[in-house]
Amino acid sequence: MIGELIAAIVIGIIAGYIGRALLPGKDSMGFVGTVIVGIVGALVGWALFTYALGIGDDDKFDLGGIIGAVVGTMLVLLVLRMVRGSSNHPSRTAHH
Repeated sequence: MIGELIAAIVIGIIAGYIGRALLPGKDSMGFVGTVIVGIVGALVGWALFTYALGIGDDDKFDLGGIIGAVVGTMLVLLVLRMVRGSSNHPSRTAHH
């Protein structure tokens, strides 16, 4: 259990930073935010690769490998940008 938690954090760190580096644009988050986005991205990547594409191991949670984690992190970052973009400019839609 502790080993899986440490592995999830390490994969989250790696996937978070690689995903942010590969996806152009500014994301204002620190180390903890990057790790959280990386871990959530790893979960998304694992589900995407395992269930949607049929790649990977579906009987054991293994975070989908680093490639799936990076792809998932990039997807999570895109969703975060869309959510932040629409919430940062509420007056834009009110005046038009």
